[in-house]
Amino acid sequence: MSEFFLALGLVLAVEGLVLALAPRRVEDALRLIALLSPDRRRMVGLGALAIGVLVVWLAKSS
Repeated sequence: MSEFFLALGLVLAVEGLVLALAPRRVEDALRLIALLSPDRRRMVGLGALAIGVLVVWLAKSS
């Protein structure tokens, strides 16, 4: 359970850092995402999920 909270804290820290350092870039990215079709957004999300799982798996195995 502590690993879950560690991961959650890291996600919040990275997201907060991005919003603090580049808020306009985040707005631009959100506009670009809004232009994508729902199916394309789903595929991007699934790709990000797969990469995230791979990174966690690689980190845990080393």
